[in-house]
Amino acid sequence: MDVKIENSWKAALAGEFEKPYFESLVRFLHQEKASGKVIYPPGSLIFRAFELTPVSAVKVVILGQDPYHNPGEAMGLSFSVPDGVRMPPSLRNIYKEIEDDLGVRMSGRPNLEGWARQGVLLLNSILTVEGGRAASHSGIGWEQFTDAVIRYISDNCSGVVFLLWGNYAKAKSALIDTTRHFVLTAAHPSPLAGGAFFGCRHFSKTNQILASEGKTPIQWQL
Repeated sequence: MDVKIENSWKAALAGEFEKPYFESLVRFLHQEKASGKVIYPPGSLIFRAFELTPVSAVKVVILGQDPYHNPGEAMGLSFSVPDGVRMPPSLRNIYKEIEDDLGVRMSGRPNLEGWARQGVLLLNSILTVEGGRAASHSGIGWEQFTDAVIRYISDNCSGVVFLLWGNYAKAKSALIDTTRHFVLTAAHPSPLAGGAFFGCRHFSKTNQILASEGKTPIQWQL
């Protein structure tokens, strides 16, 4: 099967694309679209995180759960929405923490492509969703695929900082070799967490780790 994904990731994950679960996943998506259901993000953006952050560029992984399910929001990057779209509450809290942590002023632009191009893999565990139905594509195979992505990074990269926010993301720490990588955990930035995310200082901590590894820190201010 020909999957439209950046070449280094296509080579890294070639075995996954041939497995029965992935074949079944692709069939499911084709059937859903054929039945008239709206799927987000658009097909050209499903693997956008991989396109902007090739294997060799990965320095940080921020793990989300599944794409936004409202029109015009999902763009293939966890927590990010396109410019001109209202900023989601979780991203608003992420920006507030960056401002408090780093003493900077964020522009208010909700598009995180600038992070992705610096080596921040903005990975959702589930890569598609039916319009208007949150988590509707859980259990169809995406989790198996993105778990394989995490394991590949764990086994083949070094000194990557994984930012795991909320219990769903924290559970993925079992896939990561902590003798080779760094795992920072915190409450989810959603307002539903009651502000428990604030004060985690993950952005300064990440840059301190990257500097200690001889890597260029992330310019978080957008």
